[in-house]
Amino acid sequence: MEFRLLGPVEAWDGGRCLPLGGPKPRALLAALLLAAGKVLSSERLVDVLWGDEPPKSAHALVQTYVYSLRRTLAEGGDGSEVIETRLSGYAALFQPGQLDVESFEQLVADGRRQAVDGDHECAAESLRAALSMWRGSALDGIGHVLRGEAARLDETRLLVLEERLDAELALGRQAEAVGELTELVRAHPARERPRAQLMKALYRLGRQADALTVYHQGRQALADEQGVDPGTELQELYDAVLRADPALTSAPPPTQPGPGAVPAHLPRGVADFTGREKPLAELAALLGAASDTLTVCVISGKGGVGKSTLAVKVAHQVTPAYPDGQLYADLRGVTGSPAPALEVLGRFLRALGLPPAAIPETVPECVDAYRSAVSGKRLLVVLDDAGTEQQVRPLLPGSPTCAVLITARRRLAGLDGVRVNDLDVFDTEAGVDLLARIAGPARVHAEHEAAERIVRLCGHLPLALRTAGARLAARPHWPLATLALRLADERRRLDELTAGDLEVRASVGLSYRGLDDPAKRAFRLLGLLGVPDFASWVMAALLDVPEAVAEGVVDRLLDAQLLDHVAVDAVGQTRYRLHDLLRVYAAERAEAEEPPEERAAAVTRVLGGWLWLITRAAAAWPSGALALRREYTTARPVGADVPDGVAGDLLTWFNAESPALVVAVERAAAMNLHEVACEVAAALCSSSFWLDARFEEWRRTHESALEAARRAGDPLAEAILLVGLGQLRYRQDRYPEAQRFFRQALPLLRAGGDAHGQAVAITGIGTTCREQGDLAESLVHLRQAGDTFRALGDDAGIAHVNRLAGSVLLEQGEFAGAHALLDDALAAFRRLGSGRGEGLTLRSIGLVHRAVGELDRARALCARAVVLLREAGDPLMTAYAVQALAKTRIRLGGDAGVLPELRDALRVCERHGDRFGMALVERTIGESHLARGRYALAEEHLRRAVEAWERLDLPLFRARTLRDLAAVREATGNGPSAESLRAEAVAVFAKFGTREHGELGRSRV
Repeated sequence: MEFRLLGPVEAWDGGRCLPLGGPKPRALLAALLLAAGKVLSSERLVDVLWGDEPPKSAHALVQTYVYSLRRTLAEGGDGSEVIETRLSGYAALFQPGQLDVESFEQLVADGRRQAVDGDHECAAESLRAALSMWRGSALDGIGHVLRGEAARLDETRLLVLEERLDAELALGRQAEAVGELTELVRAHPARERPRAQLMKALYRLGRQADALTVYHQGRQALADEQGVDPGTELQELYDAVLRADPALTSAPPPTQPGPGAVPAHLPRGVADFTGREKPLAELAALLGAASDTLTVCVISGKGGVGKSTLAVKVAHQVTPAYPDGQLYADLRGVTGSPAPALEVLGRFLRALGLPPAAIPETVPECVDAYRSAVSGKRLLVVLDDAGTEQQVRPLLPGSPTCAVLITARRRLAGLDGVRVNDLDVFDTEAGVDLLARIAGPARVHAEHEAAERIVRLCGHLPLALRTAGARLAARPHWPLATLALRLADERRRLDELTAGDLEVRASVGLSYRGLDDPAKRAFRLLGLLGVPDFASWVMAALLDVPEAVAEGVVDRLLDAQLLDHVAVDAVGQTRYRLHDLLRVYAAERAEAEEPPEERAAAVTRVLGGWLWLITRAAAAWPSGALALRREYTTARPVGADVPDGVAGDLLTWFNAESPALVVAVERAAAMNLHEVACEVAAALCSSSFWLDARFEEWRRTHESALEAARRAGDPLAEAILLVGLGQLRYRQDRYPEAQRFFRQALPLLRAGGDAHGQAVAITGIGTTCREQGDLAESLVHLRQAGDTFRALGDDAGIAHVNRLAGSVLLEQGEFAGAHALLDDALAAFRRLGSGRGEGLTLRSIGLVHRAVGELDRARALCARAVVLLREAGDPLMTAYAVQALAKTRIRLGGDAGVLPELRDALRVCERHGDRFGMALVERTIGESHLARGRYALAEEHLRRAVEAWERLDLPLFRARTLRDLAAVREATGNGPSAESLRAEAVAVFAKFGTREHGELGRSRV
């Protein structure tokens, strides 16, 4: 049995192609095959096949397709076993060599490795064999299903073709490559790599003038298509050809793996590394050698034995063998809050070049994206402090070209094919050497006997020795004998250092008991809070003391090696962290020694400090979100020097704080401190979480706080969090889900008598109706919300609703009414001093003027909106204003330079995960090309916009783009197609009662 996805989706039994049925069963089989043996749930398959709007019979249809495929595949001998039913879904089982995608990727990996080794002949042969497996576009014949995976495969095919041509050129086969490169450049004029290859080939054939012509053609194509100049590399090549640089005729360097982000996450290695020569050599040999399977090495041993130090040293040593980068993650496996797979995968995907907003929301989807991103790459993954096999498995790459190095207390023998290196304590010689490297060799050698005594008293444990060495380094006036004497005293010495993992607990216990009471309490409460790191003000909040007193406690913890100084972060806050083992011990002591009310009060104080900082920062950089009113009873001022730095760079502050902040909210929710958890989560809705598309953090804080609110029986807190989740889904363009959350909140707000909250929820319902084209329904809700805001005297609510209602009237063609409401909103925003609100409203007023043909006025208003929104620090809404201004300039005929601006706006929308904005800008780019008579490019971008509207299920916006496509078809002589598209669009305009109904063929929208 053979399965083919590199072209039409097919299954072959010998020389016979099996009948798989229509697009849906073919897509289901493709999805299971691409999952490579992993189980896909029925829900996941429904989502793959139908997206957000499956038929009611979707699950039954999935079962039918599975049954049909099994019956067909059974005709191929053992094909009945290809699709296996599991408890949680279905999985496709196939043997090596049966799936063309797998064979293709293996050949590509071989070719890339051969190219790096300089074996260009074998590299060309391997890559040629890989490309010969293609029979057309990937996953052809299944419609729009799995479009992202198909695009990835098609892009990989192009990259491999370019890499194969690199190998051919390295072998001096310029004459043979010119024809193929010429065709490749013609088919993909904006791709710079094949253009550069063609220029080099022509130059080496003595055709300098032709090489220069290829460059100029490329520059013109880039200017026409994208409004940009060639990249630096192509420009430098042009200069080299122009001056006949001799380097162009020399042998090129070995081909490197395909382009992409090259992460370099390894922590700095310690300068005093010693005593691990044998395991260092063994691990370096294992990780540095090529392998046909994924290499997984585990360094195991008790806490404090130096596993992480060795791992980082090994990783740095083998870095040259992994040119595609090194990923590193602290899994916090022994802590109370181990790093979830979704968190680590998200960070890895960002490091590999994926925008934050494009990262999937589920672990299986993240695993798929991660393994696709690293496929064929020479990449090293270091997973520090793993807890269990289950924690590690989602983080393992699938490619044999990668390698993984893990540290863990356990051997993790449940991982397949793992190589385990058990790390033991130092011998005396290595222990003395470590002391000498930290405290100074002359000093240690002068008191060698005392040094050996210190090593023995520390039980040869590297962590204890490092602590002793650091104390000596901090006290240069001490003789080593003084420290040895102190350690000899059982009340001071880190005892029980020779009995496995309990040794660490005993040594930490001695250090802990040697602290004064404030430091002990600080240590306990830091463990209770459980955050990965924290800013300096947190200590003052935990202890409820002035910051100067807290700084003294921090100094004593630092001196006792119970706290690590991390760095001064980007907004000037000094950050610290507890080592993972210390954090576990501290949390245990907090549970044993701190009364429950003290634990609750401490966590509430810290979250109250974060709440105060969030509200101060949000006031300086408001998101513009319509928030529920809530008395922040737990807000608590922190150090006077912090807010200025926070307000000055809110996004940078959130980047530093969000891991700790999210963990603290989850910890408070777990402790049933629902009020403060709710307040902080709600405050985040008016913060960077809204502006910077921090969707995962937003979801985690709200869902954990929501569970706590429900356990506490607090319906108003529950309603606030439901509204926050609705706003999250709205920001993600998931309008039906957003509306469900708003509707769930509404009865709770009514029962609680919260009129303002009801108005906010009703506004949310009205807004989602507007986006989905239900204009009349939207207006009903917005007017209802506006009446409530007016009764409450809430200018901000009135302004917000008037702007939204004005935009709905614009959609309906009620221009006078729209203008009146928008003028009222503008005046209210100006009274409130909201530059952001003013900018958004000016953009909407500009759209009214554009719709009635007053284009000069529209241009001026949209240009002012761009300025105001930039000043307000809202890059996403600035992108919307840029799009509106560009469209007006296109209408005026003065659209020179709009394409680069629109490309920038598109990148902003992509970075923020704003699929609506991406579709809007794609449509405007298409309109620009249409206005310039570039019909092929116009068709391409307009079709992208149509597909995006289909994914979002927004028929009104799709219809508007169809009318633009109709204009393209008409201009290119395809009158029947144009008329069909226009008729389809007009039917939608009639259904929704928009202003376009009746315009028939005119282009203004």
